[in-house]
Amino acid sequence: YVSVCLSTCLSVCVILFIIQGYRDNCYLFFNFTDNSDITVVCGTNRMELQILLCPLYFYGYNESMVALNGQFGKPECKGTADWTVNPPVMKFQFYITEPYISICANKLTEIGSGLFSDFSSVQSVNISGLVSTQDPNAGTITYRQEMKYLFSCRYPLQYLVNNTEMSVLAIKDNNGSFISTLSMVLFEDYTYTTRLFMPPTGLMLKTRVFVEVRATNLTERFNVLLDRCYATTSPYPGNSTTFNLFVGCNLDLQTIMGVNGEQQLARFSFETFRFVEHRNRTVSTFYLHCTTRLCERGSHKPRAVQSAQGTSVSDAATVSSGAIITKVDGKNSQLLLMSKDVLLLFGCILFIFYVFKLLL
Repeated sequence: YVSVCLSTCLSVCVILFIIQGYRDNCYLFFNFTDNSDITVVCGTNRMELQILLCPLYFYGYNESMVALNGQFGKPECKGTADWTVNPPVMKFQFYITEPYISICANKLTEIGSGLFSDFSSVQSVNISGLVSTQDPNAGTITYRQEMKYLFSCRYPLQYLVNNTEMSVLAIKDNNGSFISTLSMVLFEDYTYTTRLFMPPTGLMLKTRVFVEVRATNLTERFNVLLDRCYATTSPYPGNSTTFNLFVGCNLDLQTIMGVNGEQQLARFSFETFRFVEHRNRTVSTFYLHCTTRLCERGSHKPRAVQSAQGTSVSDAATVSSGAIITKVDGKNSQLLLMSKDVLLLFGCILFIFYVFKLLL
C-alpha cells in the first residue's frame, strides 16, 4: 500500500512537471504546423519574427532547439520565448545593417527592376533566411520531424543605406579633391577589438559602451575631431528628446574621452542609461550621433572644407549608430521564474514526505 501511494505521488509530480514544461495552456491550441505560425514584421530599422511555441513543443522541441539559419552555436541567433502572450510565441529580431544581417547567415540579395532586371540598376534588396530546429539526440536517425520557417523582407535600397552607420565628407584642398568616409562602430571592451552585440532584450543599465569614429581615405594632413556626441530617442535627430554625452570639452560625468583630434579616428566611452519618457516600457531605445569635423594635424582648430564643386559647405558631418537598447534589471524576474519550478519541486517532496509519515 505504501509503495502504491508513493508511486501515485510521484506520478502526480511528474505530470505537474510535464505540464509546467509544456508551459501554460498549449494543450488548448491546435498544435499542428501551419503557414500562419510565423509572423514577419519588416520594420524601418529591424526585422522582427514571431513563431508560435506550441507547435514546437507538440513536435518535441523547445526554445533552446531553435535558431536562425541553423546557427545553434551563436547565442545572438537564438530567440526569446514570450509566455506572457496568448498563445505563447518565440521572438527573433535583428537590425538591417550588414553586421547584424551576416552574423546569423541571413541572405542579402540585390533586386533589379523592369524587363531586364538582371541588367538594371539595383533599387531594392531582399533579406531572407529561415528559422530551423535541431534534434540534439539525433544520430543516424531521429524520431522528431524537422521544422523550418522561411521569411523574407524586401527593402528599398535607401533603407539599407540609411542603416549603414556611415557619413561622407567631400573635401577639396591644394592637392585636389577626395572623398572621406566616416563610420561609427560600437565595442564592448576598452581595447576596441570586440564589436558590441545588441541583444534583443537589451543591455543592462550602466554597461560601458566604447565608441569609435573612424575616417577612411583621408590624407595624412587631417585628423578626426568630434565636436559633439549626443543620444536621441529617434534615429533621426529632428524633434526627438536629446541627451548630450559631451559638447566640446564639457563631458557628462559618465563619459570618458579617449582620443579626439589627434588621429584619424576618435574614441570615447559612456555608460548606458534609460530615457525617463520610457519609464513604462520594458526597454529603452536610443540612437547615438556625433557631429564630426576634420582638423589639420598639429592644430585642433577645425578647417573649413570645400566641396568637389568648389562651393563652400559646412565642415561638419553627423555620423550615427544603430539602435542601442537598455533594459531594467532582470534578475528579480529571473528569480521569480526559477522559484516557480523550485517551489513545485519542494512542494512535491513535502507532499511525499507527509504521505509517507502518515502511512508509518
